[in-house]
Amino acid sequence: MASSTKPRSTKTVGKKPRKATRSTGIRPQSAKAKGRRLQQQVRDLILESFPQLEQDDVRSTSMGAGGEDVQLSPAARKLFPYSVECKNLAKIAVFNYYEQASGHGEHEPLVVIKQNRSKALAVVDLDHFMNLVRRLK
Repeated sequence: MASSTKPRSTKTVGKKPRKATRSTGIRPQSAKAKGRRLQQQVRDLILESFPQLEQDDVRSTSMGAGGEDVQLSPAARKLFPYSVECKNLAKIAVFNYYEQASGHGEHEPLVVIKQNRSKALAVVDLDHFMNLVRRLK
């Protein structure tokens, strides 16, 4: 069979098409936007919880920047003494455990997770956590 002799478009020559990563099935640009939305949600919740803070006191960092995902001014850090790392993934096993804890009754679900040679972590709903933080003011 003869191959096509049509010239390729100059727009695609030398450019690699953006591909989804194998492990996630999502393009890197989309993955970053997804993570950015979660960072902004957390930033907004902190600002809503502490109305005395200014917009500049709580900032969502750019994707790929080192350090905390939500940067706090010294004033914000006094009110909210946490280091925030945001992960917005399609599936995390801890959600299965959270669903299981939710089915145990009327009380607020709490999941305690631990891996070998690491500290135990407590997992609660973000809104519940922010309500706890507000009470500490």
